[in-house]
Amino acid sequence: MSVTRIASSGALPSGHHAAVDSSLPVEKGGRRTSAHSAFWIMTRRVSVLAACVDMAFLVFFLAVGSPLLAWLNLVSISMYGAAYLLLTRRRNLPAIILIWTEVTAHAAIGTMLVGWDSGFHYYLLMFIPATVVSGGWRNVIAPLLFLFLAYLGLHVAAHFVGALAPLNDTALLLLNVFNVSIFFAMASYTARFYYELVRKTERKLRELATKDALTGLSNRRHLLDLAQQEIARARRSDEEVSLVLADIDDFKLINDGHGHDAGDQVLVHASQLFRGICRAQDTVARWGGEEFLFLLPATGQDAVREFAERVRMTIADARFEHAGQSIRFSLSLGVATLAESESLDDAIGRADGALYRSKTEGRDRVTTALHPAHEKPTSWQGDMEASPV
Repeated sequence: MSVTRIASSGALPSGHHAAVDSSLPVEKGGRRTSAHSAFWIMTRRVSVLAACVDMAFLVFFLAVGSPLLAWLNLVSISMYGAAYLLLTRRRNLPAIILIWTEVTAHAAIGTMLVGWDSGFHYYLLMFIPATVVSGGWRNVIAPLLFLFLAYLGLHVAAHFVGALAPLNDTALLLLNVFNVSIFFAMASYTARFYYELVRKTERKLRELATKDALTGLSNRRHLLDLAQQEIARARRSDEEVSLVLADIDDFKLINDGHGHDAGDQVLVHASQLFRGICRAQDTVARWGGEEFLFLLPATGQDAVREFAERVRMTIADARFEHAGQSIRFSLSLGVATLAESESLDDAIGRADGALYRSKTEGRDRVTTALHPAHEKPTSWQGDMEASPV
């Protein structure tokens, strides 16, 4: 898939300084990815939080008799308000410029007026992680170098110039504790945000790898993996495992008579009914086309036959509406219970043979494959029992 990238530099959120952009992918045509959308949602939230923190600063500096810093925070509140409005209108670049300007200016002015011990310089450090993840090294070297020089320059200036509008010791201590607390809180929030984003992405990738896109059922590969695990567990516990292979009868006629969209919806509708029949420990997968395979742990031959009959009757009794037309369909099913030391492939093959018998004997029925020990090499059909409709 062709993608374009929106590049802008980023600042991570701080107590009154919000986080920022990473060069996040956008699909061709301007459609944002989920990661991109989530990032800007976080940035909007942090902008609101930063404005609230600046309100607290406004009250604090008025209380300690520092009106200049109080007015500075009033300007900061206005800048965050403007940035929030720009973000809601998807004018992200001007919003990020405002946030960068507020963070660097507020940190510099606060540090020079109150002194290095105020802790305003911590907010510059919040830019580092977001800048690092914002793109390739060629894109982040310049912003990182700017931050490095700005931080060192501010430290040197504060050391030689000293506080231009110092606070008393108690007020300075309270200010430092507040800034450190906000720094820790926002650094933790940002780290957690990216952690949850990674977890969410992992879950989506896992779902794509294990689920059928149309029906939401397990896909073939995932069921095979689960089956191998379940068979190993069942043999350790001396339990039985059974399989049911089901196929929608005359599915081509549904596609030809009602259209492929109707056929897709029949598959989805059948999948929903299958989920309602299965137990929590059962797994059903779209095996291919209009075929489905059920994996039934702790289920013997009699129980799996009853289960398959229940599946067949549920589908036979169901009515599906599409484009104002009622569509009814049926299932043919083949069932097999794994024999001791039998491979999964062999058991599936027996279930497939039973399914074939159901098809050839009139469809809409369940056929049970007998135990391999009962097989007669001269005639596979004699090894199976078909249940009447």
